[in-house]
Amino acid sequence: MKRTERIGAIIRILSVNPNKLYPLSYFCDLFQAAKSSVSEDIQAAKQILERIDNGQIETTAGAGGGVKLIPYISDKDAAALLNQICEKLRDNNRILGSGFLYTSDIMFDSNIIKRAGEIFARRFMDQNADYVVTIETKGIPIALMTSHMLNLPLVVIRRESKISEGSTVSINYISGTSERIQKMSLSKRSVTPRTKAIIIDDFMRAGGSVKGIIEILSEFEIEIVGTGVVIASTEPQKKKISDYFPLIHLGSVDENNRKVDVSPNSLIFCKNNL
Repeated sequence: MKRTERIGAIIRILSVNPNKLYPLSYFCDLFQAAKSSVSEDIQAAKQILERIDNGQIETTAGAGGGVKLIPYISDKDAAALLNQICEKLRDNNRILGSGFLYTSDIMFDSNIIKRAGEIFARRFMDQNADYVVTIETKGIPIALMTSHMLNLPLVVIRRESKISEGSTVSINYISGTSERIQKMSLSKRSVTPRTKAIIIDDFMRAGGSVKGIIEILSEFEIEIVGTGVVIASTEPQKKKISDYFPLIHLGSVDENNRKVDVSPNSLIFCKNNL
């Protein structure tokens, strides 16, 4: 293979498997090339991605070392994504009544959730989590993309236990929206006690579901090292949880005038927040 072909192949392989560590010998065997040549190829690939602001290639030395791609979304691209989501949410045809909006098309749009997953991955990259956790159903796509970017397993908490899950732990929790008692369950085989998790969800109003997730994970002594939601309602102001990272703030939904008040979370562009 020519050098340009090897560089292109390295970028492709690392990009589709973010945060996966490849030993240098993997590329040496793949290209039938010397380590010195592959090292030069990796350095060239690193410079290309840095120049276009589209990811960072990280290399580590030693017997357990190798090369991996750290996914990255620039402030400019993140801002464009949040503005795109807000523009979609302002469509008055989304108003369903009682302050609810139709969001399924957004949460299942592969292009949107891929870039949203990159934002969450950038935010929680250094938390050393062992899992990404969500609750079914609409939170699954964004949580799956975030877990892919971080190269972590995805754990899905169910509303109702399934026989295919084996033995489970179940809890009752109070919904933040309706203040009704609801149930969630988690398979005992899906997590390891005394590990760390990131919670990702699509929407949060009062935080009841997220609080329920925290409570069920506490049954396994799992530490929560980050919580991200795509859309967070500004009301009620007092949530059942205090530490969370929203992409979009949803204000009032005026059914009479058919207006939706929605805005990006500008704080994500602060140095310490993203």
